Amino acid sequence: MAHNPGFLKLVNEAKSRIKETDIQGYKKMLADGRKAVLIDVREDNEWAAGHAAGAMHLGKGVIERDIETRIPDKNTRLVLYCGGGFRSALSADALQQMGYADVISLDGGWRAYQQSGLPVEK
Repeated sequence: MAHNPGFLKLVNEAKSRIKETDIQGYKKMLADGRKAVLIDVREDNEWAAGHAAGAMHLGKGVIERDIETRIPDKNTRLVLYCGGGFRSALSADALQQMGYADVISLDGGWRAYQQSGLPVEK
């Protein structure tokens, strides 16, 4: 997908302020027993078509509104994913501004997750 320059500028600025990991880093985190809440920030129709097993769905449009109710402990490690890693980077940046201390965006997102062999649900 070709993205507009203004969007890419916003994403790149967010990526300069957040932590990211790729799918290998995420798998290593799991293998090392480092717990994290996996959050899918995609749209409802994307979630319904398939998502990471055990993930929580908080779409980008509502995550800032609902995160404190769903995950009140701001020290909880959160791993966010979207389709490819752009919307999750923007969401991670916003959550950090809200005081969440351990937020990671999954670079490669759902596409990388699906190819990784990790379990999926519908």
